Amino acid sequence: MRYITGGIALGAALVLGALATTAQAATTPATAAAQSARTGGLYAPSALVLTVGQGESRASATVERAVTLTCAPAPGGTHPVARAACGQLRTVAGDFDQVTGAESTRVCTKEWAPVVVTADGVWQGHRVSYAHTFPNSCAMRDGAGAVFEF
Repeated sequence: MRYITGGIALGAALVLGALATTAQAATTPATAAAQSARTGGLYAPSALVLTVGQGESRASATVERAVTLTCAPAPGGTHPVARAACGQLRTVAGDFDQVTGAESTRVCTKEWAPVVVTADGVWQGHRVSYAHTFPNSCAMRDGAGAVFEF
């Protein structure tokens, strides 16, 4: 009886070991792919959600348009001018204050119809949460550059 129990235990250990090796071999490529996708390879992740809405602040604005912008390894997302937007962000090292604080070259009315632009996500591996209020849509089109041009 002692030998039969030992034989069963040895057989069970061999079967379980084979199953574990097979399961590990089956999941190793998927695990490696998931890890490389998560780390992004040689590029720091840059993926943003950009919005434009009517209102005086982020909290009270009604979002009218929203796009995604991915800049690494190549410009993409739903942004219509992704290449220009990524180029502008690279030029200012991801500083959205420089993007929205451009010198005005357009003559706009002084009406108060606030437009809020927001950027949330990751820029070159750093978390971004940004909002800026323009006095009206004319000022927004003049001061936001390609990043908020959608």
